[in-house]
Amino acid sequence: MKKLVFIDACLRGEVSRTRRLAVPIIEALTKRYDITRYDLTQMPMEPLTPETYAQREAGNVPAWAVEAAKAIAEADRIVVAAPFWDMSFPAVVKVFFEHTSLFDITFTDNGRSCVGLCKCEKVMYITTRGMNIPTGDAREQGSSYLQALSRLWDLGTVLTVAAWNLDYSTPDELEEKIEAATRFGLRLAENF
Repeated sequence: MKKLVFIDACLRGEVSRTRRLAVPIIEALTKRYDITRYDLTQMPMEPLTPETYAQREAGNVPAWAVEAAKAIAEADRIVVAAPFWDMSFPAVVKVFFEHTSLFDITFTDNGRSCVGLCKCEKVMYITTRGMNIPTGDAREQGSSYLQALSRLWDLGTVLTVAAWNLDYSTPDELEEKIEAATRFGLRLAENF
């Protein structure tokens, strides 16, 4: 069975609108993929500091980071579920990628440039935005960050599933937007 890494950064847990989108999509993908899940709200992470960076340079990388980097490098597909947060996604997502961006695991160099080592062909980014900011808007940096990371690590195409302007919608409009985005994500999942 092919491998999928699911990176869950739904900080609001079960009341998360992003998780509402992600759950049926992940359930559909379980039929075709062996899924490894990283719940970022439960992981022992902190941003790199001078001290932790020195430890990393000395080869002391947290075991969870090495394991996650290897899982990412070996994954056929990756799904990231994270809400829109301060023009991007929650900082914990960046911290996770900061820790898992490991030389000779997710990338290396060829003497002239960095080269990705991942075998993933597609990334699905599932998100919800309270504001009226569609995917591709300059104020939305989550998708563009994942596209840049995909180029560094060689992750393939980044597909975004999003519902937006949710904070300014009536309850009925909100439900319609969540349902439409879920249907879109499930269609993508069929060929993901």
